[in-house]
Amino acid sequence: MGYDIEISQVCKNYGSFAAVKDISLQLKSNKIYGLLGRNGAGKSTLLSLLASFCQPSSGNITVNGKDPFENAEIMSQVTFVYETDYSDETEKVKGMLEAAERYRPDFDRKLADELVKLFQLPLEKQVKKLSRGMQSALNVTIGIANRSPITIFDEAYLGMDAPTREVFYQKVLEDHAEHPRTIILSTHLVSEMDYLFEEVIILDKGKLVLHEPIDQLMDRGISITGGRQKVDEFINGMKQLNSQQLGGTKSVMVYGKISDEKLRGARQAGLEIGAVSLQDLFIHLTSKEDDYENVQ
Repeated sequence: MGYDIEISQVCKNYGSFAAVKDISLQLKSNKIYGLLGRNGAGKSTLLSLLASFCQPSSGNITVNGKDPFENAEIMSQVTFVYETDYSDETEKVKGMLEAAERYRPDFDRKLADELVKLFQLPLEKQVKKLSRGMQSALNVTIGIANRSPITIFDEAYLGMDAPTREVFYQKVLEDHAEHPRTIILSTHLVSEMDYLFEEVIILDKGKLVLHEPIDQLMDRGISITGGRQKVDEFINGMKQLNSQQLGGTKSVMVYGKISDEKLRGARQAGLEIGAVSLQDLFIHLTSKEDDYENVQ
């Protein structure tokens, strides 16, 4: 069963501070979403709202048309994985896995055991005595093995080293292919994780910058390089994200819908058309206060 998420004009305030501002999103079930944003953009607040850790100050969130807050039926289908302070946790790794198996209806013990071996988790060791990397590995092990229809990872893998993170990414893809579900990955590691995402959501200063399928997003970001005058003529009226010039050569990163005919004309004029990485798009779309305006 799929679980569609509807976010409608949601705001979340902490005193006078608006952490999330009038966000509306539709998240269809069984896709992998990348949630991107700089520090303080509102990512963790939005995910906490989705996980019903708190309620919106205004607006509505529904899962399959129902309010998930304090709804046991829906919340049993949601896993929220985040970096946790385990300094007082005396339970052993084995006990944490057993607890997840008891309380999560879709928990797969065989998968959990496989992940324990891959991450070399010591079952008999107290969680508070694990390294930060091992604690992160335990968190994502539970998150993947829960197989919840809605699974949220909020920077839960930052304690891992690069090879361990790559194991995590591959297991997410493999298990999602076999057991489709909605997975939301919040991250700063854009260049490392971009191949995981089917759709991308970017927040900036609590506002929604964009929400698009990644292939459409990547098609709308290109670099144009060539003689300054020809480049300026080509980009006239386009949204410019970045510009560099060396002598008479200019390179500009633009964002927007560009027709095939216009691209052919650019190549015929001797301009070089290049791809732009998701990380570059993310950096430049959130680099200025007004960058989130009119990017749709």
